[in-house]
Amino acid sequence: MRRLTRLAVPPWLTHALRAQRGPVPWNAVLRGALAAGPLLLVAVLSGRTSLGVVAALGAMLAGINDRPGSRRVAVERLGVPALAGAAGLLLGSYAGQHTGAVTLTLVLTTLGLLAGAVSAIGPVASGAGTQLLVTSAIGAGMPLPEPGWERALFFLGGAGWLLAVRLALPATAVNPGDYRFDGERDAVGGVYDAVARLLLAAGGPDATRRRVALTAALDHAQDALTGPRIRRYASSAAERRLHAQYAAALPLAEAATALAWSGEAVPARAAEGPRRLAVAVRTGAPTGPLPAPAVPGTRSGPHGSTSVVPALRALHEALLGAAETFDRGFGNALHTRRRTAGSLVRTALGSAGREYGIRVALCFGASVAVAQALHHARWYGNHPHWYWLPATAVFLVKPDLGPLASRVLCRAAGTVLGAVAFAGLAFLLPRPEGLVALVAVSGALIPVATRHFAAQTAVVTVLVLALVMVGGEPQASWNRIVETLLACAIVLLVGHLPTLGQRGGTVRARLTRAGEAADVYLAHVLSDGTARDRTGRWVLRREAYRALAEARAAIDLAAAELPALARHSEGTDAVAATLERLVDTTTACAVQLDDTGRLTPRHTDRITELLGELAERREHAGLRAAATRPVAV
Repeated sequence: MRRLTRLAVPPWLTHALRAQRGPVPWNAVLRGALAAGPLLLVAVLSGRTSLGVVAALGAMLAGINDRPGSRRVAVERLGVPALAGAAGLLLGSYAGQHTGAVTLTLVLTTLGLLAGAVSAIGPVASGAGTQLLVTSAIGAGMPLPEPGWERALFFLGGAGWLLAVRLALPATAVNPGDYRFDGERDAVGGVYDAVARLLLAAGGPDATRRRVALTAALDHAQDALTGPRIRRYASSAAERRLHAQYAAALPLAEAATALAWSGEAVPARAAEGPRRLAVAVRTGAPTGPLPAPAVPGTRSGPHGSTSVVPALRALHEALLGAAETFDRGFGNALHTRRRTAGSLVRTALGSAGREYGIRVALCFGASVAVAQALHHARWYGNHPHWYWLPATAVFLVKPDLGPLASRVLCRAAGTVLGAVAFAGLAFLLPRPEGLVALVAVSGALIPVATRHFAAQTAVVTVLVLALVMVGGEPQASWNRIVETLLACAIVLLVGHLPTLGQRGGTVRARLTRAGEAADVYLAHVLSDGTARDRTGRWVLRREAYRALAEARAAIDLAAAELPALARHSEGTDAVAATLERLVDTTTACAVQLDDTGRLTPRHTDRITELLGELAERREHAGLRAAATRPVAV
């Protein structure tokens, strides 16, 4: 009976109850405590409380984006949304002061359309779009004595303060004398660990999951090493060595994927070499002698020696190359290509950008209109702080935080919990010193609370209510609960309305991009001269697997929506699964061609079979085929 009950729980409810696990990020907790609280304290002591509230808001929103990763990634992840937030605060402040209710609603609705479309580009763009809309609502709805430019400047200063703390304090414990590298070494070491786990899983039921984990590790390492830099290439010997160690993991990952594709187990000692390399990356110590995975050319299996031996030989050669790289290798190549401005614009104007832009514009515009109507009807009495309703709608419409129904449930529960908790704390704590301390404690709790949207909402609710009370607003917990429930109703209604364009546009756009990347990778591997261009092959391989991971994440998210929304993405999971098998087979073909110069019947038959299966599943899911040249097998 218990098992049947578990199976009966709908996916959207399961997602709402799921929380991330892991150790407490103490470094991030320390950064959170040093962010909004101290800024507010300085402002209160200097008599500029209202500007301190704005600066603390900037630090709080930056703290929500302060996730694990290298310092280089943090500059982009925190800095770009902060700039967008300052622009939104500037625009919202002047629009709120110089326009009427109708014009203001139209302006903010148009801003929602732009921010939503831009959010389809990627996580950083999504964070920037979110902050742009939230701060525009705050700027228009929070009456402050300072002009808009001064508000924007102090908001940017608050976010910049947290970024400075992030750059000064490491995200994780680092080795003495290795202060420059924060998450980079651990990210590259994680790639070698993932290779070792995939080798151990080869031939077993866990191989596919381990291959997916390897893709995630490679994506994470690539992001950790790639980021804004003053110079185009790494400027220090230590950083060039780390880049070379990452590059040395790519042929290992390729060989491990080919071994997993063969379906046969490999000796356990094959994983020992990558494990030692992982330790060497993290500690900087010498690798020592690396054990050979097997004696190349002596192993065969049910499919014949050509099924396994080429991949074993490739693994052996990759280990030798890695050992040489670790001894004296230097490099700059990260095997990635930056997206052009044209591709970013096409993404924003594509089906995913249009669909998300329209949905955000409708939700944000409707919430602004309702908030304005309630404000002019004196719902707020003599305190016209109407920004909570549209700001809440922005977070609710954001798919990065989970399925729509899950977001609504978590937001409502978190707001009620946070508002009730703040009502009790505000009654007990002295003012303003007690509220300043509450802001500091809430900032420290944000990195832990981000593991669940309801917990994050509760902590942010307490922090924001404390900030606005320090700024002079009376206790308004119960109004915030009502406004949150109104925002939930608006987003649920708009989220299920038919919109212009095809529903499921994000899933379809990402799946189409993954199909195109897989097709280009396959064509490159099967073309003449591919063995002379392994660097280009690894770039295409990384792009194919990364695009697949993004498509799979979008599909999993869509599957956890309510049935009215989930049905628009039916069949896409089967297309993604076929694409994953096709890319794995392409990788096995690349290893085979490197070793013998020709493919076996097993390879060619498998590619032909998967291409036919892919065409059928695309047609069933209503997807267009990739517009690329035919591939000769």
